[in-house]
Amino acid sequence: MKILLIQHSGFINGSGGTEKICSFLANNFAALHHDVEIATNENISGGAVFPLTNEIKLTNIFDPNVVQENLQELHNYKGNNPFQWLSSKIKKKQSKFFNKSLLKKMGGADGLFEFNLKKRAEAWKKYIDSIKPDIIITMSIGSLLEITYQNEYTIPIINSVNGRPDYDYSDILWYRSEKEMSLLKESYKHLSAIQILFDSYNDFLPETFHGKSVTISNPVPQFEEKQIVDHLQIKKRYTIINIASLATDCKQQHIAINSFAKVAQKYPDWDMYFWGTGTDYDFLSDKIRTADLQDRIFLKGFTNNPLEQLKNADIFIFPSKYEGFPLALTEAMSVGLPGIGFKTCSGVNELIKDQENGFLSKDETEMTNNLEMLIQDHVLRQKLGKKAHLSMKQYDKENVSQKWETLISSFM
Repeated sequence: MKILLIQHSGFINGSGGTEKICSFLANNFAALHHDVEIATNENISGGAVFPLTNEIKLTNIFDPNVVQENLQELHNYKGNNPFQWLSSKIKKKQSKFFNKSLLKKMGGADGLFEFNLKKRAEAWKKYIDSIKPDIIITMSIGSLLEITYQNEYTIPIINSVNGRPDYDYSDILWYRSEKEMSLLKESYKHLSAIQILFDSYNDFLPETFHGKSVTISNPVPQFEEKQIVDHLQIKKRYTIINIASLATDCKQQHIAINSFAKVAQKYPDWDMYFWGTGTDYDFLSDKIRTADLQDRIFLKGFTNNPLEQLKNADIFIFPSKYEGFPLALTEAMSVGLPGIGFKTCSGVNELIKDQENGFLSKDETEMTNNLEMLIQDHVLRQKLGKKAHLSMKQYDKENVSQKWETLISSFM
């Protein structure tokens, strides 16, 4: 079977959860002797961050000849040079005039969006028709819209959902115009099936979806009990860890800093480590400096071995506002770390069972209290960590792989 996985943007050089799952699926299908190709459409050079077997083909269909009309970015000069300030003002004025003229020509922002979308969809149609896959798996509803806009296919299409479904077609998380949301919802009509991460996520599918819904979790690394964290071991220093992109609008690392700052002086043998990169590095650095905890809280950057970092830690703190199936949290739980998250956070509130394998907090104050409880009690950490480890057994790779194979086989 020829399987085409499409992640229209973000795959090349991408190290997030979607890229990781896309690579897992591709490797899994290749191991089952399917002909596998991953396709993207990005004006970028590079390759896959997560390893792909040699049998898998990665194709970037980007073509500079495909017309795309783009607004010009507006920049504010922040220096003190008066000549550069004047030059910047002139360039900004020119850009504003250009943008206004382009929007008028295209019939507004929605018209511009649809014009570019149509051109990209035409390129996708030409490419897909040329390789003739037996099945298509889109890695987001955005990718689904890219290939189906004003196009029709007889090929079965499955969408893999890496978050709560309504995050994909609504403006809950960020701005989307009414037009864009309408087009995203309409694209669901092209689906033969959709893979969701938890049964409860069925409640968040749009009314436009009429295909088959199948619950398949993401795979979680598995460990023997002797390999997990031993919380009864006496250490010179203990670690609270967070692994996530440094994007505080979602991951909210500043809340973890606030919580630790309130108790840090009482527990001088504890430190906090953040692993990940992102746009809010400077903001978080300033916050750590303001708390005067530069020698206790560390921004460590990207790690290519997160499991090793987790095995050397003692508590996993995860104050995200929203998630889908948070891979870092599942990996932390699998190695035996008790996790702390928010009750209102999707995904997190499915994985953490409050006071059974971790803590779910209603607000920052309760998160601080839960953190202190775990810092104080190594026996509690051992108890919750072991249960966290056991609760991840249901998400082993073989179980996930079999469910995916059953799903795609149903369309053969």
